[in-house]
Amino acid sequence: MLSVVAILAVLFAVLSIQYMRRKEKATYLRMNELLDSAINNTFSSSTYDETMLSALESKLSRFLIVSKSSEHNTAEERNRIKALVSDISHQTKTPIANIMLYAQLLQEQGELSELSKNCVDEITIQSEKLSFLIQALVKTSRLETGLISVNPRQSSVAELLWNAVEAVTTKVKEKNMTLNVSCAEHLKALFDPKWTEEAIYNILDNGVKYTSTGGHISISAVAYELFIRIDIADNGMGIEEQDMNKIFRRFYRSVHVSSYEGVGIGLYLSREIISAEGGYMKVKSEMGKGTIFSVFLPSVTK
Repeated sequence: MLSVVAILAVLFAVLSIQYMRRKEKATYLRMNELLDSAINNTFSSSTYDETMLSALESKLSRFLIVSKSSEHNTAEERNRIKALVSDISHQTKTPIANIMLYAQLLQEQGELSELSKNCVDEITIQSEKLSFLIQALVKTSRLETGLISVNPRQSSVAELLWNAVEAVTTKVKEKNMTLNVSCAEHLKALFDPKWTEEAIYNILDNGVKYTSTGGHISISAVAYELFIRIDIADNGMGIEEQDMNKIFRRFYRSVHVSSYEGVGIGLYLSREIISAEGGYMKVKSEMGKGTIFSVFLPSVTK
């Protein structure tokens, strides 16, 4: 009698285990279906006998509704920002261009007094500053909100550097500076040519600005396994150690450069661009001896 009871108990236990495994498998398969439908955006809630599964499905349904609502609100906010940035860009472009045009017309007049000439020159300078600031703000805003995205592709590093150098050539000549570039023609990296040229230009422009007349800037590129390193070195005024972690902040300007033109957005924009491409930047400097900005761009995968 006891043996029969024991056998029945074992049989019951085996059947219970099989039932639980089948139920567990069914629950797993249903959860897999729910997640797949959520990923494919085809989810719809239903009623099930399994109380825990029904509760979980109900929670998943509420989560997806909230997520869709949040996504919709984010898209609307992005569209509003896009419209605002475009409006600011459009509405300020014409007035600034007109101010600069009128200032140029006044400069061409030969009867202006010395005071009037100085005032016209100052209007031109301040208008150019305002134009640069607005353009920088618009670019930064578009990058931060994703309205403009970088599109890295296999591109020539040498071409990138020479294009950026060409943009600062006039300023280099005005300060009687020397600028050398060392880069192998075959060197390639993954970056967006247009935006990365802007990033390199901003660094070069700072180098020219904060280096004395007759100074020197050198640019070199070397290949590593995962990155292409671009060093931009100058023998300018240098950066204090306490400012090293601050120079990439938006609108930050050290007290040592308060007398120089600028708004403190160039390096911030450069780092945003390089980071968006999967690269990074480093800086090494010593007061009175110069600065080296190192830009690391992802190398082309063999």
